[in-house]
Amino acid sequence: MLRLNQLDVCYGSFKALNNIDMTIGAGELVVLLGANGAGKTTLFNAISGLIKPTAGDMEFEGQRLSGRKPSAIVSAGIVQCAEGRKLFPQMSVAQNLMLGGYVHRRDKVGNRQRQQEMYQLFPILAEKKDQPAGSLSGGQQQMVAIGRAMMSRPRLLMLDEPSLGLAPLIVRQMFETIKQINRLGTTVLLAEQNAFAALKIASRAYVMENGRLVMEGDRETMLGNERIRKAYIGA
Repeated sequence: MLRLNQLDVCYGSFKALNNIDMTIGAGELVVLLGANGAGKTTLFNAISGLIKPTAGDMEFEGQRLSGRKPSAIVSAGIVQCAEGRKLFPQMSVAQNLMLGGYVHRRDKVGNRQRQQEMYQLFPILAEKKDQPAGSLSGGQQQMVAIGRAMMSRPRLLMLDEPSLGLAPLIVRQMFETIKQINRLGTTVLLAEQNAFAALKIASRAYVMENGRLVMEGDRETMLGNERIRKAYIGA
């Protein structure tokens, strides 16, 4: 579904991404592990068209992504749920969700149906749909952020650190929801520092360090790797 070939991104003289080769197959749930500053968000922004790669190619379902506008990439089926949620706090939950459906604004019936599906996925949001998004708890705001991304009807959903700042119980619920989204047919690329929780729901994983992909493997390989355990999971 997604193919990155020798992708580089530079900020001036600093090379933020170096020779990235990655493939994501349709229906997969793939985790991108890495510490803060490893380059995960830069990679997502490059795929989303928010920053321009210095070198390399990107393809989605056989079509070249390089040079396309972010809005065109969303229309093609790639949607990013940004780190830090990036909600409009004074707007209601329902309004924030509907913003995610803007790319399908001519399909008003479809957008209303999709919004109801998000309320089924996150029942608490139905109860709070008229409340300002900024008044919700951190976990509920993350639900709004994921729901807003899903309103764009992605075929590939990129989630950037969705567990950041959430309590352990909420993190478990969040990862179960991500697993359900994948089971319902959406391919997922998940950037996470919470390696253990992420690997439990993933089919495969990549490890990024200093802008490079340094390791790749299936869930069992990664969970059993001593280097991964020491760096990201603990003894």
